[in-house]
Amino acid sequence: MVAAQAVYAQTTNRSCPDGPWYCVVELNPGLEVAPGFIDRTTPRATMESLVATARRKDWAAAAHLLDLSGVLTDAQAEAGPELAKQLEAVITRKAVIDWDTLIDRPDALEANTSSDEVMAGKPRKSLLLWTLDLDRNPVSIRLNRVAAPDQDPIWVFSSQTVGDIPALYARYSPGWIEKQLPDALKKSVLAGFMWWELLVLPILICVVTLSGMLTWRCLSSIAARVPESFFRQIVRGIRGPAATGVATGIALPLGANIFVFSGHITAILTPIAWFGLLISSVWLVISVIEIILDRLLDFENTDLSLRKEAENRAVATRVAAARRIFIVVAVLIGGGIFLSQTNTFRNLGLSLLGTAGALTIVLGFAARRVLGNIMASLQIALNQSARIGDRIVFNDYLCHVERINFTYVQLRDWDGTRLIVPVEEFTSTPFENWSMKEPQMLRIIKLKVAHEANVELLREAFKDIVGDLDQSELGDLDKLKVRVAGQDVFGKDVWFALPCADPNSSWDIACIARERLIAAGSKIGQDQDTVIFPDTQPAEAP
Repeated sequence: MVAAQAVYAQTTNRSCPDGPWYCVVELNPGLEVAPGFIDRTTPRATMESLVATARRKDWAAAAHLLDLSGVLTDAQAEAGPELAKQLEAVITRKAVIDWDTLIDRPDALEANTSSDEVMAGKPRKSLLLWTLDLDRNPVSIRLNRVAAPDQDPIWVFSSQTVGDIPALYARYSPGWIEKQLPDALKKSVLAGFMWWELLVLPILICVVTLSGMLTWRCLSSIAARVPESFFRQIVRGIRGPAATGVATGIALPLGANIFVFSGHITAILTPIAWFGLLISSVWLVISVIEIILDRLLDFENTDLSLRKEAENRAVATRVAAARRIFIVVAVLIGGGIFLSQTNTFRNLGLSLLGTAGALTIVLGFAARRVLGNIMASLQIALNQSARIGDRIVFNDYLCHVERINFTYVQLRDWDGTRLIVPVEEFTSTPFENWSMKEPQMLRIIKLKVAHEANVELLREAFKDIVGDLDQSELGDLDKLKVRVAGQDVFGKDVWFALPCADPNSSWDIACIARERLIAAGSKIGQDQDTVIFPDTQPAEAP
């Protein structure tokens, strides 16, 4: 370190205005000469000196690590040690110093940083160590490089940081309960944690857990006594978010005000508490809105596949889309609030930005199908290419659209079985929507008949069969048609067009008509002593 300092002194312009440091007329003139063991040549050396003086309780020496420009000269000898003691307590309590990244060279130049960084390859004169909230404003703990006339530049805590020390200490100093504890419990025992922290933390976890369980039980008891089903559903729906909110709401003040834990615990406890409050708030709003919508738009006991429910099918699909959009927006807003309320992400911002590209690639690759399905579900719900209750043919399955979820579409086959299809696959596969636009449709019954078969007799038989069907299930009978659509060596292809009023019952009506047509064709063949259906061997059949 001494050699590095000597090289730096020889290769740097000693002119104060042009150097990478802040100029001061005189640094801490109210203090005595700094002891020899104090090293302020690099940011890491300054922090190491603070730790060393704190262990020795030598706060007079630690005062030399502060820029006391904002303190009167006559008061520096008295105020300096006290300010150094308070600063060390604040850093120990609320800051998490990453010693591996703390630069250990006089110019604080980051040699291993990416060329995209703003300060890449440039000497620095100020370093941000941590950020704390003070009266709703962020306050920085910084090291500045300063130089007095005819003196080498050194790293000290900035005058702005020194000016904020009393307020920071008042905010983050040990709580009243901790002050009553014996000194033996305040000693560090493991990874910098104090005895009392290792004892209180399990108790805090138990208190938080019990408070959440008690909240759940109280609301369950209230729900059992509420006579109105609607309000009973609301009380039951808010049990989960209320229990989570109460538990994290208790943990936050206990860990921040009553028991002021060290920085390593706070860095984990505070984000978890804020995240719990965020989740409970979003969960509460979504649960209440879901219950209200289910109350106003009760489609659970309604068969949306019926012809008369066309408008309700559209409403149900729009409501499902609105729910998904609301959930996505709520999560995005909640995530923004969470990031803005936790100092952890603000303090680690540079590290996060440095790894954001790689992290985005990894997360994007891992969640590409999930995100694609979510966007596809919103697309279906908005353009209503398939509405809840619609009758569709998907991959030769005759189904009703039962649910459109975030990641899959639930289809109900005609036999009652459920078909689960990923939304992305559903939107990329062509399908027939029998309920879209006009509900009336033509069902084509295709029969293979012999070349000598009398089509006119079949046409008359088809008209008689249609006349015997349920007329409420039939559409415009002017569209009733019988056409010879093709032929081959086996016979003629005769298509019977059956107009149906409702796509949901059209398949059943067509099956009934086909059954009766085959019976009528066989009877015609017997009565006329002619061949109606081709007589072929199974191996010869098309």
